[in-house]
Amino acid sequence: MPVVENTRRTLILTGASRGIGHATVKRFSSAGWRVITLSRQPFPENCPWAAGPEDHVQIDLADVDAMPRVIEEMRSRLVDGRLDALVNNAGISPKGPGGSRLGTIETEFETWDRVFRVNFFAPVLLARGLLRELQAAQGSIVNVTSIAGSRVHPFAGSAYATSKAALAALTREMASDFGPLGIRVNAISPGEIETAILSPGTEKLVEQIPLRRLGSTAEVAKAIYFLCTEQSSYVSGAELHINGGQHV
Repeated sequence: MPVVENTRRTLILTGASRGIGHATVKRFSSAGWRVITLSRQPFPENCPWAAGPEDHVQIDLADVDAMPRVIEEMRSRLVDGRLDALVNNAGISPKGPGGSRLGTIETEFETWDRVFRVNFFAPVLLARGLLRELQAAQGSIVNVTSIAGSRVHPFAGSAYATSKAALAALTREMASDFGPLGIRVNAISPGEIETAILSPGTEKLVEQIPLRRLGSTAEVAKAIYFLCTEQSSYVSGAELHINGGQHV
């Protein structure tokens, strides 16, 4: 009998325990993808995919010294040596007392350091570490940036905003470097998305959004899925704005 090729695709997703990450897991799982998740949190009980506990790795991405171990762990799970998509969604946005915005003057160096470790260095270290597997699958990388990376935001702090701006620039650099290997690299830049961690006062921002509403995590997940499939096969180095027109 002829050998039937296993066409099931695999996604590695960081920051999967809530919000956009959780919605992304649901979108890819519903399409039959295997989803391997990395998160600071243990596997959440309300997650919908059957292999979740076995395909979840609890890791603090700020611990860059642990990255070689994490990458080897990922490789051991990719038994066919292929990775179809890497989505760098994990991000931290520290707040001041009472949830206040941390500007450049108030932010301690240790906070800058931790934010950039998670929001910027982890994506490039994971992508480089899994380069061989991504190339084998002619895979796709999606970095999750933010509208705060291109303008001063009333809630997102300076460390978060500049890390996302750096991640947008990194996306372009990676698209140039990884493209000759057949790997596409893009970014999505969400605006005001309705999650459990919205800052007080977000409702006032809705008045400035042309569509006059918040986005949903499912809408962001659909855009991520688009960038990881053949529907976007000639898209690389792009940053897709998902903000209801807020950036205009």
